[in-house]
Amino acid sequence: MNTRNDEFASGAGEHASVFGQFLDSEALRGRAPAVYADAAHESTSPAYTFLSTQKVLEALSRAGFLPVEASQTATRVRSPLHARHLVRLRRRYETVEIADSIPELILTNSHDGSAAYHLRIGIHRVVCRNGMVCSDGKFSVWRVAHRGDILDELIAAALQMAERFEALAAQVARMERTHLEPTQRLEFAARAATIRYPEGLPHGLDPAKLLVPRRSEDVGEDAWRTLNVVSEHVLRGGIRLLDNGGRRRSTRGISSISSNIRVNTALWEVAAALAA
Repeated sequence: MNTRNDEFASGAGEHASVFGQFLDSEALRGRAPAVYADAAHESTSPAYTFLSTQKVLEALSRAGFLPVEASQTATRVRSPLHARHLVRLRRRYETVEIADSIPELILTNSHDGSAAYHLRIGIHRVVCRNGMVCSDGKFSVWRVAHRGDILDELIAAALQMAERFEALAAQVARMERTHLEPTQRLEFAARAATIRYPEGLPHGLDPAKLLVPRRSEDVGEDAWRTLNVVSEHVLRGGIRLLDNGGRRRSTRGISSISSNIRVNTALWEVAAALAA
């Protein structure tokens, strides 16, 4: 359950989060225990400087950004306290309106030396609860290795990224105004399928299935709705197929954080190009 965060959201009002509440520390720990790691994995080099994600989130909270969702990659090799993890954050009070969506910042990190701190711009669509990641080309990514105290630099990057929320709203508006012909939509779906399955599509997966809306709000032929419908199918899976033996099965969703970001940003870039 999402609840107002006592640790990260002190002073937030009852309606602090747009269309929902922030994660409290208990919910955050349950979804991403690596946030609360107190040391790096023993395999990291002496040059690695540990900085807990908890302290990073506390710094972002003071700047007005609070966690609303979190996840981490399952690992069998190393401790879950050091796994790659992702936290989505929103401003305490949001003033930028983006269709049926909410602008977010996305923080990713690990404590095993496999990943640096990354901060990206994302967007959450309320209707389907899609969490998209915006194109790296249009909206820059802040990246820094584990090299010491970077909290001031991080806060400055977060504030600069939030200034780009208006540009994000403008890009979404362009997608909404861009009507796609049936052939364009099918080409988009085919491109999305190859992005998701670079080594070959699952048997029986017709890209046209990625265009079937799962709810009435997604019916439409504009670039924005097309992006959302296709993204949900690709990222969450659940498309029913028949394998070579005639047995029923479903496509799998993406659980890897790095794969999710790769596919997410690629789909955004394709849709943005269509609406350019």
